[in-house]
Amino acid sequence: MQKLRVESFSISLDGFGAGLNQSLDKPFGVGGERLHQWFSPTKTFQQNVLGKSNGTLGVDNDFAENGFKNIGAWIIGRNMFSPYRGLPNDNWKGWWGENPPYHVPVFILTNYEHESIVMEGGTTFHFVTEGIHAALEKAFDSANGKDVRLGGGINTIRQYLKAQLVDELHLAVSPIFIGSGENLYLNLELTSLGYICTKHISSDKAIHLVIKKTINT
Repeated sequence: MQKLRVESFSISLDGFGAGLNQSLDKPFGVGGERLHQWFSPTKTFQQNVLGKSNGTLGVDNDFAENGFKNIGAWIIGRNMFSPYRGLPNDNWKGWWGENPPYHVPVFILTNYEHESIVMEGGTTFHFVTEGIHAALEKAFDSANGKDVRLGGGINTIRQYLKAQLVDELHLAVSPIFIGSGENLYLNLELTSLGYICTKHISSDKAIHLVIKKTINT
Protein backbone atom coordinates (compact mmCIF):
# COMPACT_ATOMS: atom_id res chain seq x y z
CA MET A 1 0.00 0.00 0.00
CA GLN A 2 1.34 3.42 -0.95
CA LYS A 3 2.43 5.70 1.88
CA LEU A 4 2.95 9.42 2.34
CA ARG A 5 6.33 9.79 4.09
CA VAL A 6 8.25 12.68 5.58
CA GLU A 7 11.95 11.85 5.48
CA SER A 8 15.11 13.50 6.83
CA PHE A 9 13.24 16.59 8.01
CA SER A 10 15.45 18.59 10.36
CA ILE A 11 14.16 20.51 13.36
CA SER A 12 15.81 22.14 16.36
CA LEU A 13 15.45 21.11 19.99
CA ASP A 14 12.71 23.74 20.32
CA GLY A 15 10.84 22.47 17.26
CA PHE A 16 11.82 24.98 14.58
CA GLY A 17 12.38 23.78 11.00
CA ALA A 18 13.45 27.19 9.70
CA GLY A 19 14.57 30.49 11.15
CA LEU A 20 13.21 33.96 10.51
CA ASN A 21 13.76 36.02 7.36
CA GLN A 22 14.04 33.31 4.73
CA SER A 23 15.54 34.68 1.51
CA LEU A 24 17.50 33.75 -1.60
CA ASP A 25 20.74 33.95 0.40
CA LYS A 26 19.28 32.23 3.48
CA PRO A 27 16.72 29.66 2.26
CA PHE A 28 16.36 28.21 5.79
CA GLY A 29 16.20 31.61 7.49
CA VAL A 30 18.62 33.05 10.02
CA GLY A 31 20.48 30.19 11.71
CA GLY A 32 18.46 27.55 9.87
CA GLU A 33 21.41 26.12 7.96
CA ARG A 34 22.73 24.69 11.25
CA LEU A 35 19.78 22.30 11.32
CA HIS A 36 21.31 20.27 8.50
CA GLN A 37 24.81 19.71 9.88
CA TRP A 38 23.96 16.02 10.27
CA PHE A 39 22.84 15.67 6.64
CA SER A 40 25.33 17.71 4.60
CA PRO A 41 28.39 15.48 5.19
CA THR A 42 26.59 12.21 4.36
CA LYS A 43 27.34 10.15 1.29
CA THR A 44 23.68 10.45 0.27
CA PHE A 45 23.77 14.25 0.26
CA GLN A 46 27.19 14.50 -1.35
CA GLN A 47 26.25 12.12 -4.17
CA ASN A 48 22.56 12.89 -4.75
CA VAL A 49 22.65 16.65 -4.28
CA LEU A 50 26.23 17.74 -5.04
CA GLY A 51 27.18 15.00 -7.50
CA LYS A 52 30.34 14.09 -5.60
CA SER A 53 31.70 10.62 -4.87
CA ASN A 54 32.64 11.02 -1.21
CA GLY A 55 30.67 11.45 2.01
CA THR A 56 30.25 9.93 5.44
CA LEU A 57 28.57 6.64 6.32
CA GLY A 58 26.88 5.55 9.55
CA VAL A 59 23.56 6.29 11.24
CA ASP A 60 23.00 9.68 9.62
CA ASN A 61 23.64 8.35 6.13
CA ASP A 62 21.43 5.31 6.75
CA PHE A 63 18.46 7.59 7.45
CA ALA A 64 19.32 9.93 4.58
CA GLU A 65 19.62 7.00 2.17
CA ASN A 66 16.36 5.44 3.31
CA GLY A 67 14.56 8.68 2.45
CA PHE A 68 15.14 8.07 -1.26
CA LYS A 69 14.10 4.40 -1.31
CA ASN A 70 10.80 3.45 -2.96
CA ILE A 71 9.88 7.09 -3.69
CA GLY A 72 7.87 7.65 -6.86
CA ALA A 73 6.87 11.30 -6.41
CA TRP A 74 7.31 14.28 -4.07
CA ILE A 75 5.06 17.00 -2.67
CA ILE A 76 6.53 20.31 -1.51
CA GLY A 77 5.21 23.73 -0.56
CA ARG A 78 5.85 26.65 -2.85
CA ASN A 79 8.32 28.24 -0.43
CA MET A 80 10.45 25.10 -0.69
CA PHE A 81 10.61 25.61 -4.45
CA SER A 82 11.11 29.35 -4.66
CA PRO A 83 12.25 32.28 -2.49
CA TYR A 84 9.86 34.59 -4.33
CA ARG A 85 6.59 35.49 -2.64
CA GLY A 86 3.45 36.61 -4.44
CA LEU A 87 3.32 36.14 -8.19
CA PRO A 88 5.81 33.49 -9.39
CA ASN A 89 9.05 34.33 -11.15
CA ASP A 90 8.69 32.58 -14.52
CA ASN A 91 12.46 32.34 -14.93
CA TRP A 92 12.97 30.49 -11.64
CA LYS A 93 13.37 26.70 -11.90
CA GLY A 94 14.33 25.83 -8.34
CA TRP A 95 17.44 25.86 -6.17
CA TRP A 96 19.05 22.77 -7.68
CA GLY A 97 20.20 23.59 -11.22
CA GLU A 98 19.15 21.85 -14.42
CA ASN A 99 19.26 18.35 -12.90
CA PRO A 100 17.46 18.43 -9.50
CA PRO A 101 17.99 15.52 -7.08
CA TYR A 102 14.37 14.30 -7.26
CA HIS A 103 14.34 12.34 -10.56
CA VAL A 104 10.56 11.85 -10.23
CA PRO A 105 7.49 14.11 -10.54
CA VAL A 106 7.32 16.86 -7.89
CA PHE A 107 3.98 18.45 -7.01
CA ILE A 108 4.20 22.00 -5.67
CA LEU A 109 1.38 23.50 -3.59
CA THR A 110 0.68 27.05 -4.69
CA ASN A 111 -2.02 29.68 -5.05
CA TYR A 112 -0.84 30.60 -8.54
CA GLU A 113 -1.25 28.62 -11.72
CA HIS A 114 1.96 27.78 -13.56
CA GLU A 115 2.84 25.49 -16.43
CA SER A 116 4.79 22.35 -15.53
CA ILE A 117 8.57 22.61 -15.77
CA VAL A 118 10.45 19.65 -17.25
CA MET A 119 14.01 19.31 -15.94
CA GLU A 120 16.88 16.95 -16.65
CA GLY A 121 17.13 13.57 -14.95
CA GLY A 122 13.42 12.74 -14.80
CA THR A 123 12.25 15.61 -12.57
CA THR A 124 9.13 17.49 -13.63
CA PHE A 125 7.71 20.24 -11.43
CA HIS A 126 3.90 20.37 -11.41
CA PHE A 127 2.01 23.23 -9.75
CA VAL A 128 -1.18 22.36 -7.85
CA THR A 129 -3.68 25.05 -6.88
CA GLU A 130 -6.49 22.75 -5.65
CA GLY A 131 -5.05 22.02 -2.19
CA ILE A 132 -3.35 19.23 -0.27
CA HIS A 133 -5.77 16.41 -1.11
CA ALA A 134 -5.58 17.08 -4.83
CA ALA A 135 -1.78 17.21 -4.69
CA LEU A 136 -1.65 13.87 -2.86
CA GLU A 137 -4.01 12.22 -5.34
CA LYS A 138 -1.93 13.46 -8.27
CA ALA A 139 1.29 12.35 -6.59
CA PHE A 140 0.00 8.86 -5.81
CA ASP A 141 -1.26 8.49 -9.39
CA SER A 142 2.16 9.50 -10.74
CA ALA A 143 4.24 7.36 -8.37
CA ASN A 144 3.65 4.04 -10.16
CA GLY A 145 2.73 2.24 -6.95
CA LYS A 146 5.66 3.67 -4.96
CA ASP A 147 5.47 5.95 -1.92
CA VAL A 148 5.23 9.73 -2.01
CA ARG A 149 7.71 11.85 -0.07
CA LEU A 150 6.48 15.04 1.58
CA GLY A 151 9.37 17.47 1.53
CA GLY A 152 8.11 20.45 3.52
CA GLY A 153 8.23 23.19 4.53
CA ILE A 154 6.82 23.36 8.02
CA ASN A 155 3.40 24.70 7.09
CA THR A 156 2.94 22.05 4.41
CA ILE A 157 3.86 19.20 6.75
CA ARG A 158 1.56 20.59 9.45
CA GLN A 159 -1.37 20.68 7.03
CA TYR A 160 -0.90 17.05 6.06
CA LEU A 161 -0.43 15.96 9.68
CA LYS A 162 -3.59 17.75 10.79
CA ALA A 163 -5.47 15.97 8.00
CA GLN A 164 -3.94 12.66 9.23
CA LEU A 165 -2.56 11.97 5.77
CA VAL A 166 1.09 11.37 6.76
CA ASP A 167 1.81 7.69 7.32
CA GLU A 168 5.43 7.94 8.51
CA LEU A 169 7.50 10.88 9.73
CA HIS A 170 11.28 10.85 10.18
CA LEU A 171 12.51 13.86 12.13
CA ALA A 172 16.19 14.59 12.65
CA VAL A 173 16.48 16.69 15.80
CA SER A 174 19.63 18.78 15.74
CA PRO A 175 21.09 19.66 19.17
CA ILE A 176 20.62 23.40 18.77
CA PHE A 177 18.05 26.06 19.65
CA ILE A 178 16.71 28.38 16.93
CA GLY A 179 14.40 30.40 19.20
CA SER A 180 12.07 31.75 16.53
CA GLY A 181 10.86 31.02 13.03
CA GLU A 182 8.60 28.21 11.81
CA ASN A 183 7.72 25.70 14.52
CA LEU A 184 6.50 22.24 13.57
CA TYR A 185 4.59 21.69 16.81
CA LEU A 186 2.65 24.97 16.81
CA ASN A 187 -1.05 24.15 17.42
CA LEU A 188 -0.34 20.50 16.63
CA GLU A 189 -1.31 17.65 18.97
CA LEU A 190 0.26 14.57 17.45
CA THR A 191 -1.08 12.20 20.11
CA SER A 192 -4.71 13.13 19.50
CA LEU A 193 -4.11 12.76 15.77
CA GLY A 194 -3.00 9.17 16.30
CA TYR A 195 0.78 9.51 15.94
CA ILE A 196 3.36 7.78 18.15
CA CYS A 197 7.13 7.60 18.16
CA THR A 198 8.15 4.05 17.22
CA LYS A 199 11.95 4.45 17.06
CA HIS A 200 14.66 6.82 18.27
CA ILE A 201 18.34 6.52 17.40
CA SER A 202 21.11 9.01 18.20
CA SER A 203 24.21 9.91 16.25
CA ASP A 204 26.89 12.46 17.08
CA LYS A 205 24.94 15.17 15.26
CA ALA A 206 21.23 14.37 15.61
CA ILE A 207 18.51 12.36 17.31
CA HIS A 208 16.51 10.47 14.70
CA LEU A 209 12.83 9.98 15.50
CA VAL A 210 10.51 7.73 13.51
CA ILE A 211 6.85 8.63 14.05
CA LYS A 212 3.96 6.64 12.60
CA LYS A 213 0.22 6.98 12.34
CA THR A 214 -1.49 4.21 14.28
CA ILE A 215 -5.16 5.17 14.26
CA ASN A 216 -7.66 7.42 12.55
CA THR A 217 -9.70 9.64 14.86
